[in-house]
Amino acid sequence: MTTRWTAVRVMRDRTAGRCLTAVVVSGFGTSALWLASGVWVKDLTGSDGLAALCLLAMWAPTLAGPLLGTLADRHRRRPLLIALSLFMAALLLTLCAVDGPGELWLLYAVLFVYGAAGTVHDAAESALVAGAVDGSLLGDFNGLRMTANEGMKLLAPLAGAGLYTAYGGPGVAVLDAASFLAAALVYLSLRVREERPAPRREDGRSATAEGVRRLWADPVLRPLVLAGGVTMLCAGVSGALTYAVVEALGHPPAYAGVLYAVQGAGSVAVGLLSGPALRRTGARRFAAYGIALLAVAVALRAVPYDPVAWACSAAIGVGLPAALIAVLTSVQRRTPGPLLGRVTATANTLVFTPNVIGLAAGAALVELLDQRVQLVVLGVVLGVTAAVLAGQRPDSAERTAARSASEASPA
Repeated sequence: MTTRWTAVRVMRDRTAGRCLTAVVVSGFGTSALWLASGVWVKDLTGSDGLAALCLLAMWAPTLAGPLLGTLADRHRRRPLLIALSLFMAALLLTLCAVDGPGELWLLYAVLFVYGAAGTVHDAAESALVAGAVDGSLLGDFNGLRMTANEGMKLLAPLAGAGLYTAYGGPGVAVLDAASFLAAALVYLSLRVREERPAPRREDGRSATAEGVRRLWADPVLRPLVLAGGVTMLCAGVSGALTYAVVEALGHPPAYAGVLYAVQGAGSVAVGLLSGPALRRTGARRFAAYGIALLAVAVALRAVPYDPVAWACSAAIGVGLPAALIAVLTSVQRRTPGPLLGRVTATANTLVFTPNVIGLAAGAALVELLDQRVQLVVLGVVLGVTAAVLAGQRPDSAERTAARSASEASPA
């Protein structure tokens, strides 16, 4: 099965194509706001610390992912996605009232709620896709989703910066609101059959614990999620060293944009290839190969030579998304529909929270240790992670399941 054929097959699938469209349009607005919010606060206050709090406000709700994910299991996913998209569109419009330091509390509050709603949104979307898209296409869909997201990261910040320059922060907020309104219309056009979730007798704590137990007891998901968390922790530390790497190359800080663009191109490429690769190798080995490539690339960033830096950025762009695609696809395939929202949110918390910790640790360590030493150590840690993951029992049964219809219960 060729890459081109599977990509076309995903786009021709009505549900998959429209879900992908919703991801693209809402992701465009989110990427634009992510950049503009920090610039907005910096312009209003002149404080780097207050600007950095924008990212913290958006990420903090992911810590409650296991609890927030239960909301995606207690409601039908399509109506929930429509309601969340409309709510987020209305919420963002309140940012038009922010015009000075005195209203920053409103910006932080909106970003926090935005992050919480986004956590529920991601869990519901994952569950909807798993129940509505052919199981053999899940890897291809998640790969194309990664390609779309990385493409938005290349385009949206430029659009957001231009819009911010012309109309200020409220202009970017209106753009993001419009993107969620468009996503709501796309979800409204979906024709999927969903059973109403059965009434639940357990309280929120018990429901959350059930999702955590399901994830931890699965012999395939547990090592994948743990490896994903370690990988994202190391990626966070490595990312915090980017400007030190650029300085060692003898370039101004703006040169980091070149390296990020090359990394984005690598992520776009692996997104197109992930479906066939997952079918051939299985999720565990696909993730292990990606982490191994990431290990080599991170370690070689210590070499102050432009062609090596470009090659490493492209390899990071390929290796890091491979692990993330493997985790998400495995969660969708191996989790029953009634539990999929909370298991997805739990997996996202365990995988992505270490990235924030890594960024903070890297920001502190860059002033204390030579970046070359840190990069080599990170490469070794990633290499060990890849070796441990690859050394697990063969996942031939998983590859067989990947070629068959989805085993997940209907959403």
